[in-house]
Amino acid sequence: MITGAAGFLGSHLCDRFIREDYHVIAMDNLITGDLRNIEHLFKLENFEFFHHDVSKFIHVAGHLDYILHFASPASPIDYLKIPIQTLKVGALGTHNCLGLAKEKKARILVASTSEVYGDPLVHPQTEEYWGNVNPVGPRGVYDEAKRFMESITMAYHTYHNVETRIIRIFNTYGPRMRLNDGRALPAFIGQALRGEDLTVFGDGSQTRSFCYVDDLVEGIYRLLMSDYAQPVNIGNPNEISLKDFAEEVLKLTGSSVKISYKPLPVDDPKQRRPDITKAKSLLGWEPTVDRAEGLKRTYEYFKSLPKEEWSRQPKEFKK
Repeated sequence: MITGAAGFLGSHLCDRFIREDYHVIAMDNLITGDLRNIEHLFKLENFEFFHHDVSKFIHVAGHLDYILHFASPASPIDYLKIPIQTLKVGALGTHNCLGLAKEKKARILVASTSEVYGDPLVHPQTEEYWGNVNPVGPRGVYDEAKRFMESITMAYHTYHNVETRIIRIFNTYGPRMRLNDGRALPAFIGQALRGEDLTVFGDGSQTRSFCYVDDLVEGIYRLLMSDYAQPVNIGNPNEISLKDFAEEVLKLTGSSVKISYKPLPVDDPKQRRPDITKAKSLLGWEPTVDRAEGLKRTYEYFKSLPKEEWSRQPKEFKK
């Protein structure tokens, strides 16, 4: 079972497990997900979809081997608009998934994030770093939801002997991202496609490390199949400043627009780079798609979308 299955990462995970010949139960309440990401799977006998909010009780008939909990708003534009739902899916949703794993004697992998490190005082970030998070700042609803997710997952592992895995995902990109989701890469490409100046916050010196989605999915799969229960960073350690990244996007798109600078959002991390020593040693994993190739694939995907998608506004959410 994959929660958040109609989202960016969830849909790619559905594809991967179908290729591995699993029967996939996909679950999503579609608050940020899009059925178009998985509609190509609907005709398959070994794929089924449940429109359900995992913050409410989950019932699945029959046997389950694995649960991958990826249900959560993941971009600032979403979780700043729906902060309570974000907290609920990290807390209640994770609790429900863990309860299901316990009942079914299934192994569960939960999707945590590099945001548990907050605005880090340690660089690069190792799994042993506890983070520098503002629990009452605007980003706290996402950061603390994921930190609670890790805590309750380890509690179920320790006290109920549930087989658990925790992945800390760093910035990931690729096809099926939403152009309007507020993250740097789709925002830059969307602005370039529309002929708008690229918006960089602060002076652009803050750094990010971008991992192509195929590499991330391989890391997730290997972690799920491993016997390691502690958190593992999965991401690309190739770090770049957002100013330099914006210039890369301009070069890729051939756009003649400029870079405009706006004030830095509250609690925006100044550095982000994973230490992937554990992933290398425990999983034999490291990224293989370099940023130039990944950006090219992603740009081609966005460029192929209908032009009305280029300027589509983010959906409005019920409070």
